[in-house]
Amino acid sequence: MESVAIKKGQTRERAPEMRDMGTLRCEGCGEEFIIFHDPALANREDAARQAHWLEKVLTAEHEQERQHPDRIQLP
Repeated sequence: MESVAIKKGQTRERAPEMRDMGTLRCEGCGEEFIIFHDPALANREDAARQAHWLEKVLTAEHEQERQHPDRIQLP
């Protein structure tokens, strides 16, 4: 696993071996997701691109009236 976004506040999904690269708040509902990277591959530029991608995914989920999952694999 190279990078993943995990919903803040839920208790099921964890990434203790991963590096926290920042938090993104969904504009539609306010839920927050923490972007995690494998420490050996951690990259701020990649995290910024992934945050932009994640924003689009979260918006699409609201448009489709779907709930956000606890864990989202990032490209």
